[in-house]
Amino acid sequence: MRLLLVEDDPMIGASVQKGLRQDGFTVDWVRDGQAAELALGSESYDLLLLDLGLPKKSGLDLLHTLRTRGNVIPVLILTARDAVADRVKGLDSGADDYLVKPFDLDELAARIRALLRRRAGRADPVIRHRELVLNPATHEASFAGTPLVLSAREFALLEALLDRPGAILSRAQLEERIYGWGEEIESNAVEVYIHSLRRKLGADFIKNVRGVGYRVPKG
Repeated sequence: MRLLLVEDDPMIGASVQKGLRQDGFTVDWVRDGQAAELALGSESYDLLLLDLGLPKKSGLDLLHTLRTRGNVIPVLILTARDAVADRVKGLDSGADDYLVKPFDLDELAARIRALLRRRAGRADPVIRHRELVLNPATHEASFAGTPLVLSAREFALLEALLDRPGAILSRAQLEERIYGWGEEIESNAVEVYIHSLRRKLGADFIKNVRGVGYRVPKG
């Protein structure tokens, strides 16, 4: 899953980005509200991590702009403002969750997974599709009851496809979901991962829609 982190503190930003990447997320990081607005207008993200005290455009102003435009991206506020009134204002402005600094990275990752489940309409923290089981919290997988070894990219690609079974995702869309800014992408990377997954899950698990992209048929 691809996240946008908006944080002007370099130490906090670097720490959060590194920790979430180690937890399997793709994380792009910007340091002010205007840069965040530009990124959200040009890239596709699954969730926004938003500080409030930002230069150029405040977090609340950015949030108001997003919701006014009808952008429904899940938003998790990360801020040092711990007063109840600040939390209420953030949530009433359109945020989906609110976490006060300093926070534990494990709790942050758990809250992100909860918001992504809610967005996908799932109550179960484990993703199940036919004989495949994925656990985003532990990055464990099994197929037909047998443990399945997946690379981080393979896991992320499957998560993207299973986010909306039946929907077609183009190669570019899949690249956006599993690669962040500055990461080198080989021209046939998605095809290589798809080929590897088909060997592990069966040739028919992931369908190729010629000239359009890939999909996992609905269960």
